[in-house]
Order: sequence, then C-alpha cells, then structure tokens
Amino acid sequence: MTKEHLVEKMAWEAKITKRAAEAALNSFISGVRDALKRGEHVSLVGLGTFVVGKRAARNGWDPRSGRSIRIKATYVPRFRPGKALRDVVR
Repeated sequence: MTKEHLVEKMAWEAKITKRAAEAALNSFISGVRDALKRGEHVSLVGLGTFVVGKRAARNGWDPRSGRSIRIKATYVPRFRPGKALRDVVR
C-alpha cells in the first residue's frame, strides 16, 4: 500500500477530504519523526511501538575494492509490532 492509497482509505473511512486525510497523515509522520529525534518512543496500542535503536559498530567490506572497512555505530529507527498486529498477520 502506498501513501496515496492510505490517504484515500483514510478519507473514505473518516468521510473527510483527501486533503484533510493527507494533512492528518503528514502530521502523524512528523510527530513520530520528531519524537524519535528527541530519543522518545511512540506507542500505539493495537499497532506497535516506534523506538530508536543503536546499531553497533561492525566490520564490512567495500564491494568495489574488496577491502575490509569499519562501519561506525549509528542510531536507527525501529518498529516493534504489538500483539494485536502480530495476531492479524499470522
């Protein structure tokens, strides 16, 4: 499902315009992004939790030269699905 399809579904189910649905979705995405940037987590009951995880430094390789390289540690966004979502997918 693309963002456009999700906006259409939101508009149809909430009986609002596509413009309003897109504004609501953009606001949601912005809110999650801002919270993760501050190091907070976002929990949505029935869906899951967005968190910031730390990826450890590791060794990798450069495919062009074939040499071993060191990849720095970094922070990455992660999503942990809630039980209700996991049960739907099973």
